[in-house]
Amino acid sequence: MKLLLTSAGVQNPSIRDALVDLLGKPIAESHALCIPTACHPMGGPASAWRFVSGQTPLPMTGLGWKSLGVLELTALPSVGAERWVPWVREADVLLVAGGDATYLAYWMRRSGLADLLPSLRDTVWVGLSGGSMALTPRIGADFVGWQSAPDDRTLGLVDFSIFPHLGMEPDNTMAGAERWAAEIGGPAYAIDDQTAITVTDGAVEVVSEGQWKRFA
Repeated sequence: MKLLLTSAGVQNPSIRDALVDLLGKPIAESHALCIPTACHPMGGPASAWRFVSGQTPLPMTGLGWKSLGVLELTALPSVGAERWVPWVREADVLLVAGGDATYLAYWMRRSGLADLLPSLRDTVWVGLSGGSMALTPRIGADFVGWQSAPDDRTLGLVDFSIFPHLGMEPDNTMAGAERWAAEIGGPAYAIDDQTAITVTDGAVEVVSEGQWKRFA
């Protein structure tokens, strides 16, 4: 699977160009599924609606896709894999909302989507904040909002962690990111909303028109 891990969506031409490169074709020729699941514990139904409808300053679903559908992970266990797996395989891109990354990781495992991802060689995963963090090994205790989460561990599909929205909120300072990185204790990136990370065949590249830092 090809990954575009963003802090706040496709915010600038550099990130958009990276997305098109990963897709291998124009956005207008690509079929997308959006996953609003992570919104539920933190943002609620209004947040999920804004993400799905594109009524948000975080560019994801409103980029001009050829088609756009909704994949709600909490519904998949009752739908049956024989129905939803073909939907995922036919999509060019999965657009994954932000919110609580531990909740998203839980439902990715329970639904079976996490097990399916390694077989999706040409599919692009575009994560927004928590939608990016869910693929990392840990997110740090401060980012856990879901009360049922046993700890801050997520899926570990990449070998680095992400501190999003650098410089955008009072607690999201570089000093705060450094403290967070010390807690994580592994490779990590702090990225602002003008920055994204691409992962293709294990190769990691930072795409940025803003500020970022890698912590070893």
